[in-house]
Amino acid sequence: MKRMELVANKSVEEEIISALEAGIHNFYYTLFPMVHGRGKTQYRLSTPTWPETNFLLISYLDDQDADMAKAVVMEIKKRFPKEGIKLFFINGIPLSTS
Repeated sequence: MKRMELVANKSVEEEIISALEAGIHNFYYTLFPMVHGRGKTQYRLSTPTWPETNFLLISYLDDQDADMAKAVVMEIKKRFPKEGIKLFFINGIPLSTS
């Protein structure tokens, strides 16, 4: 199991979520619709000086779905190379219910 964390410009939010939902059966996620921060090249703070914002999407996926998510996001990055799309995976350890 993998924890997927995706941070991207708000302008590509619908594109990314639609593609992930289309590519992964039963894609469940938590969405933080507005996050502020600083990346390598610019700020996204929702202020007059730095007006853009990001969103954060977190999902827990099995390894096969994580591979699909990576492929989907890489394809979107090719189409929108300047939108600051960042994808991270962390090994997830589910809590045992037994």
